[in-house]
Amino acid sequence: MGGRWIERWEPEDETFWREQGERIARRNLWFSVLAEHIGFSIWSLWSVMVLFMGPQYGVDPAGKFFLIATATLVGAFIRVPYTFAVARFGGRNWTVISALLLLLPTGLAFAVMEPGTSYGTLLLVAALTGVGGGNFASSMTNINAFFPLRKKGWALGLNAGGGNIGVPVVQLVGLLVIGTAGAMHPRIVLGVYLPLIAVAALCAALFMDNLAPVKNDTGAVREAVKARHTWIMAFLYIGTFGSFIGYSFAFGLVLQTQFGRTPLQAASLTFIGPLLGSLVRPVGGALADRHGGARITLLTFAAMAVAAGIVLYASVVESLTVFLIGFIGLFALSGLGNGSTYKMIPAIFLTQGHRKGLTGEAAEAYGRRLSGASMGLIGAVGALGGLGINLAFRQSFLTVGSGTAAFVAFLLFYAACMAVTWAVYLRRPAAVAPVPDTAAGVEPDRAPAEV
Repeated sequence: MGGRWIERWEPEDETFWREQGERIARRNLWFSVLAEHIGFSIWSLWSVMVLFMGPQYGVDPAGKFFLIATATLVGAFIRVPYTFAVARFGGRNWTVISALLLLLPTGLAFAVMEPGTSYGTLLLVAALTGVGGGNFASSMTNINAFFPLRKKGWALGLNAGGGNIGVPVVQLVGLLVIGTAGAMHPRIVLGVYLPLIAVAALCAALFMDNLAPVKNDTGAVREAVKARHTWIMAFLYIGTFGSFIGYSFAFGLVLQTQFGRTPLQAASLTFIGPLLGSLVRPVGGALADRHGGARITLLTFAAMAVAAGIVLYASVVESLTVFLIGFIGLFALSGLGNGSTYKMIPAIFLTQGHRKGLTGEAAEAYGRRLSGASMGLIGAVGALGGLGINLAFRQSFLTVGSGTAAFVAFLLFYAACMAVTWAVYLRRPAAVAPVPDTAAGVEPDRAPAEV
């Protein structure tokens, strides 16, 4: 419990925010982004390692999909305890600890990444990289506490987008290594990240802060678990973040397996989609701040269904060019939806506070409690969408020899997400009056159709 602690934190107080809060919050945001960025790179490490695994490793495409699916699964489940670690240890302290934990899977991968290593060993090391996925949950919970509601869309979008961009960066490092040293030297990638992990931990220790007012609220957690909107938003987040992380892990392997790309050819394309998806995530948050998260989310799912249809067509006719256009569109749209869905969470629970008869600071406090408690659960369930995508690809290649069947399933899922978004957050029954949101022009995604 040592380290730098701030005893008073009142971001909704405009005077406090202007005189000292904003400066402190922004400093913590930048170094949170750095640590989360490295965490995402390690979590997605095996999307790169499988590109180095030629025939001499003795692992077929189904086995490779299962390796990256295992990393996704562990990263999803570990998000729940990571969410509560922030209040227990402090945001700054936990960022240091969680960064240092990344040394374990990275060091082990450095030791075992060579032909002749058993598949069970590779599977265990891939599972350990899931700790990088937990960094997202703790980082988002921490940054959510630093910023006022009117700034959360931008701040959470930037924090998550900066973290998400760790996926294409590690893939770019993999491309550089394959293009220069060849596909027989995966340890170079790992050697790059070992010192970067140490730098992220050191920066967190030197420049971040712990917020004493942030406490684990078991009552809020129980209420969040019981709240239907926690699970509705988790379902929608499967469609946005689950798509982003699932496609990020699988894209290069799909290019190799379905379109016969070499490791260098696959690596030269793999990073483009995750990069775009990461860069537009803050845009999704900003658009949600301006126009309402549910509107942006609905439009995003509609566009994702169209993009999935394009990819499905390209898979059937075996057109790599059309496939790339559709797939990169899916990446960009999933990033946009990531930002808009996370913006919806605090607005929804603020609206619920108003519906309970709360006003002013009482309603805002209720919204902060419930949104903070629900974010870890929503993030964990959403990440399981990445597992579903990789398992769908694995089964599709096993049964029909291509990803076509998986793309049909993805299209249908996006249609379901559209229907849920409209029915719950945009359809306004005549008998239910909307509750205005007092937070700096942010509309609370309309009143839920059923509360």
